[in-house]
Amino acid sequence: MKTLFLALIVGFIATSSALAQLSNDNSLNVQIDGKEFKTAPRRIRMGNVWYITANATSPDKSLRFWFATWSNSDTPEVGLYKIVDEDFNGEKYWQSLVSEGKYKGVAYVKYVEETRSPRMEYHVGKSKRENGGEIEVVKAENGYLEGKFSCVLDGTHFKEKTSATALGGLGRLKSKLEDKVFTSATGYDSDIDPEGRGYKKTDDKDEIKLTTGVFKLKFEK
Repeated sequence: MKTLFLALIVGFIATSSALAQLSNDNSLNVQIDGKEFKTAPRRIRMGNVWYITANATSPDKSLRFWFATWSNSDTPEVGLYKIVDEDFNGEKYWQSLVSEGKYKGVAYVKYVEETRSPRMEYHVGKSKRENGGEIEVVKAENGYLEGKFSCVLDGTHFKEKTSATALGGLGRLKSKLEDKVFTSATGYDSDIDPEGRGYKKTDDKDEIKLTTGVFKLKFEK
């Protein structure tokens, strides 16, 4: 067992050395339940939906924003976005928002934080449809877009299933460590999310408050 564990650590160090830190001039700063979360986010485009992923390690944290515009644009548009829940759908509700003329589109927010290492337990927050908040996107200097936001997320807690821990063994632990290295080196999240990955949701529920949030992104089509 000691030999296997030593091989695992050696492989982890080798992987860590092989990955180069990717440069990134983007920024994000927000108070999460009164504690500062500061990192350099990435913007990713998928068809007419674009999202921001802002990640950190020790402990693992991931804050993500998905944006969709009424115009189905594949590039960010300046304006106000209504924060909704992940089940937001339905032409009737969608059209009522469009007819208001107040919003450019909608946004969904999700926050995940590792509460027991290595990725044994998580605290997860998801945005609400009612009174979920807003994100204002404006043009900043030097080709940047700036977003300002505050919102309250519905919080839940997850624990790794005993069966996943036992059956996954050293292979599962190795994958967790490699994911941490990837996130640290690139800024992109690598499986920082318990849902659908061998975790169970507990009965504990709470709220996660995001306040005075600002992200700044270099605009690239």
